[in-house]
Amino acid sequence: MTTLLKPDICVIGGGSGGLVVASVAASFGVDVVLIEKGKMGGDCLNYGCVPSKALIAAGKHAQSMREAPKFGVTTGAKDGGPRVNFKQVHDHVHGVIETIAPMDSVERFEALGVKVIQAQGRFLDKKTVEAGDYTIKARRFVVATGSSPFAPPIPGLDTVEFETNETIFDRTRNPGHLLVIGGGPIGLEMAQAHHRLGAKVTVIEGFKALGKDDPELAAIVLDKIRSEGVEIREGTSVTKVESLAAGRSKKIRLHLEVDGESEFIDGDTLLVATGRAANVGGLDLENADIEYTRRGITVNKKMRTSNSRVYAIGDVAGSLQFTHMAGYHAGLVIRAILFRMGAKENTHVIPWSTYTDPELAHVGHTEASAKEAFKDIQILRWPYAENDRAQAEGKTTGLIKIITRKNGKIEGVSIAGAMAGEMMNMWALAISQNMKVKDIAGYVAPYPTMSEIGKRASTSYFAPVTKKPFVRGLVRFLASFG
Repeated sequence: MTTLLKPDICVIGGGSGGLVVASVAASFGVDVVLIEKGKMGGDCLNYGCVPSKALIAAGKHAQSMREAPKFGVTTGAKDGGPRVNFKQVHDHVHGVIETIAPMDSVERFEALGVKVIQAQGRFLDKKTVEAGDYTIKARRFVVATGSSPFAPPIPGLDTVEFETNETIFDRTRNPGHLLVIGGGPIGLEMAQAHHRLGAKVTVIEGFKALGKDDPELAAIVLDKIRSEGVEIREGTSVTKVESLAAGRSKKIRLHLEVDGESEFIDGDTLLVATGRAANVGGLDLENADIEYTRRGITVNKKMRTSNSRVYAIGDVAGSLQFTHMAGYHAGLVIRAILFRMGAKENTHVIPWSTYTDPELAHVGHTEASAKEAFKDIQILRWPYAENDRAQAEGKTTGLIKIITRKNGKIEGVSIAGAMAGEMMNMWALAISQNMKVKDIAGYVAPYPTMSEIGKRASTSYFAPVTKKPFVRGLVRFLASFG
């Protein structure tokens, strides 16, 4: 016997996007049901952003010990390097998760007035969802089921044990020689962090590593990671995976193809970081006439599906796969459902960051897309090496690129360097508010800060004006008045 519920909104998925919709709607007194079959907080809290940044932080501390002698600081150890306890690193990562978890817990959301059902949700028809012992008929449904690691169809991959971002953070021992398939943000973040924590790491990428980012800035990041000792093999395909017996342990062999030639590489642990697949399985979307593809649920700019009662947000909606993107989608849907506002998705204003060292961040147009979109653009640059704070910190690798129109309107910004993700906040605001470089040049930055790099780049927009004879003549004329 099932219980019938008739809430105003039913949210399927307790990740970042779904939790925002549920909490905000409940704060307005709206009757909300939230369905989550797994862990509250979704991928970001349990397997993604939070644990990865905690692990990266551990790697940074290890690296800072290696680099300390150049600042006149030594440990007294012969090699000057750190000793890493992987069990304690594991405990640090999971301690961070446990600290944040109460904010996403069932108890907190029930205290907010949300009915939480911990079960698989599936559509029975266009107006009805079933979850556990409940049948839900809501005015509006929001699907926010996120995505999961994608395992490519490589022969033999299904016969070996391998890690993904959902399992790598459970390790309590050094992975030995870590083989990483995939040279995107996740693969390279984990590669650098594990190498800093004492593992040998090889990254295999079929095309270009960090291929979605500005090539010039991506090269800065890749050069730094390689200089630390991580091997990054681009243009290399994995044709087969097999397990090899090696005494009491097992080795993993990757068969590779490089420029038409075959070779292989052996390692101790395999991490598959080849992207993510939308979580649409088990939802029975066909019963609700909801269209979807391999990329995810098909939505319009207002995040509405082919079933007008149903919205989809976050990774499952097939757009940019970032936690803050899911939160952005949640805001659009809340405005649409509660206030009948016609807000539309605009991916141009969405920033993203890769938390390698140096970091890589971007918002708006890249240099390549700007050249396609506009007739006349200007690219402003400023290197980290000419920033006083960067010199003091020993973080002089990197630069900022600001892409503007002829009238000075900012169309895109890319940064490779220390704290790039933090600095990108201001530039995301600039893009969203259609600001011009004069707006950035006109504000006062505290000294000495990394953010001055962007201000100096903006100021350089006006450098050609100082060379114009008319302007120089005007200066001389005004000076004549005393």
